[in-house]
Amino acid sequence: MYELARKALKMAEQAGAEEAEIYYAANHSTGVNFKKDSLENARDYFSEGIGIRAIVNGAVGFASTNSVAELENTVKIAVAEARVRENDPDWVGLPSNGKYPQVSGIFDKKVEAIELEECIGYAVELVEGTKEVPGTFPTSGGFNRSKGKRLILNTNGIETEEESTAVSAFVFVITANGDTSTAYDFAVSRSLDIDFFAIGKNASDLALKSREGIKIKPQKTDVIFHPFAFSDILEEALAPSLDADNVQKGRSGLIGKLEEEIADPELCIYDDGLVEAGIETSSSDDEGVPSQHSTVVENGVLKSYLYDSYTAGKAGVKSTGNGSRSSYNSPPSVGLRNFIIDYPQEDLIASTSSGVFVNTIIGAHTANSISGDFSVEARNAFTIKDGALEKPVKSLMISGNAFELLKNITGAGFDVRKVGGIITPSIRVSGMSVIG
Repeated sequence: MYELARKALKMAEQAGAEEAEIYYAANHSTGVNFKKDSLENARDYFSEGIGIRAIVNGAVGFASTNSVAELENTVKIAVAEARVRENDPDWVGLPSNGKYPQVSGIFDKKVEAIELEECIGYAVELVEGTKEVPGTFPTSGGFNRSKGKRLILNTNGIETEEESTAVSAFVFVITANGDTSTAYDFAVSRSLDIDFFAIGKNASDLALKSREGIKIKPQKTDVIFHPFAFSDILEEALAPSLDADNVQKGRSGLIGKLEEEIADPELCIYDDGLVEAGIETSSSDDEGVPSQHSTVVENGVLKSYLYDSYTAGKAGVKSTGNGSRSSYNSPPSVGLRNFIIDYPQEDLIASTSSGVFVNTIIGAHTANSISGDFSVEARNAFTIKDGALEKPVKSLMISGNAFELLKNITGAGFDVRKVGGIITPSIRVSGMSVIG
């Protein structure tokens, strides 16, 4: 594949590209899904393709293909698209060759070698875990394993190739009798260090504890967000305002806030492509910029936005290594790497005299990513009294603002979770508006 990518790069130059980039990605995943406690499907999925960026006179063209026979034509399309586009005065150039850091824990030979029968076995473990708790049963769930390869070449000397693996599992459960309640749990990792039986059991335990929920009065109170819930708010209501592209286009609530205090003084936020075994860890971002550790918020002060090469060139700064692609058939844009929340940890529930604990939320995608306003429905929520979970809450809406939330954080738990690319503990926020 390296020779094919090199060939495509030469084709682009011969076709008139002043700069060119070849992004190759291949992925093989095996997924097993079940409904109730019966296997629904099991399948292998393969994807492979090349994305090509061509630059002519400061204009960028892009095309992609999953066919070797169409490679030459795809290159020509990318160059032709660049020729008909207007010059972009903000274009500085593709990244240049740099020194790549070593990263660890992103490839596991055991994951690479997993056969379909083993995948089915891990899915069965999820189901067996749910059966450990009488009075519940699984409604759906699944196990997935993937192995991928990525190759990036460009005319400025970038040459980087990397392999990675990942496994994930999830399960939804419902109570069997009486007052119906549901719950779910999931985990994702680069290696086979997930306790699949425990995922099923945890989900069933939570569903059973959530039955016979009470109603609570509208109030402002402390809310503890489980990592599942807090990561959703971060991703939908806060992260878009850290995207340098949104900042430059006036679509961020953090414009002009660099070096200003925007959060509780004990809060630090990092974006780190180097975390050992991180889900978004790699030696470079998706356009070949070496990965790095970036301080986004330090002791409550906003220190940096997140940049890919284009937005960094436009701002006259260095890329933070946040060029990200969803696949080979899309050009890069700004994306989170491993987004880490750091706050002094404690036994969070025990130190809370009263409030609400929320496991998951629904509706974070409706948040206003510019203002930071959000209104979500809480699931598997419980009242807190005298440092302990008291009673389940039947129905609960929580509204707030992501930027105010950062200022009102008062605690963090020991339960740090990797929720995709977001790494966070449970977080306690004071003065949240809740409506039963």
